[in-house]
Amino acid sequence: MNYTRYLFTMLLPLMVCAVTYAQPSATKTTKKMTFLIHVTCGPENPTKAALAFLVAKTALDEGHTVSLFLAGDAAPLLKDAEMDKVTGLGTGKLREHYEAIVKAGGRFYVSGMSAKARGMTEADIAGKPAEFAMPTKLVNLAADSDRMFTY
Repeated sequence: MNYTRYLFTMLLPLMVCAVTYAQPSATKTTKKMTFLIHVTCGPENPTKAALAFLVAKTALDEGHTVSLFLAGDAAPLLKDAEMDKVTGLGTGKLREHYEAIVKAGGRFYVSGMSAKARGMTEADIAGKPAEFAMPTKLVNLAADSDRMFTY
């Protein structure tokens, strides 16, 4: 048997499988999910903080439901001054992501204890789709979510 023909005969099924596997599925699921994004890094890590908001924005763009729970150093991210200055390296501007999240119906929860420890007040979240919440809310959101991301 010709060696080239032998190789072709042996490799053709593998190539067909690889090409078939790489093709987008015609039956791709369009199930809408509920996501919880738990953010604990703040302005000290702008790339990671902006990435959390970018992922939330992206999920909302795909039609999913998204809640963000900001705790620890992330609590002040909803302060206007912080939102305006946080820009991640390759992950964009926090303010732009925030505005897209709000427009798409995203919801924010800020750890009440973390916020208080960092001098936040109701004035910092006034007019925003946000509320101060306790750890019980985080646990309930996690239990009710299909997926949870932590940044």
